[in-house]
Amino acid sequence: MPTREELVKLSSSFADQGNLAMSGVHIGGEKFFYLSGTDKVIRCKKGKSGMHSMKTLQTILVAVFEEPIQHPQVANVVESLGDYLISMSY
Repeated sequence: MPTREELVKLSSSFADQGNLAMSGVHIGGEKFFYLSGTDKVIRCKKGKSGMHSMKTLQTILVAVFEEPIQHPQVANVVESLGDYLISMSY
C-alpha cells in the first residue's frame, strides 16, 4: 500500500520527470526504476514486476504488477480507464 508521501511525490513528478531517472519511484516501500513517461503517464520496472501510473483531472491511477503480466497489458488497461475518467471530467 503506497504511503501519502509516496503518492504526493509521484503526483508532483508528472510535470517534471527529469529527476526520476536518478531517484526512481517509490511505491509501497519498493523502489521502481523509471523507464519513460509523458505529462500523463509514468512507467517503471523492478525486476520481474512493474508500475504504471496515469494522471487524470482529479486522480492518479497506480497499477503495480508482476510476471506473467506484461507492461503493454497493464498500460492498455490503465490508460483506457484513465481516458474514460478524463472523458467523464474526473
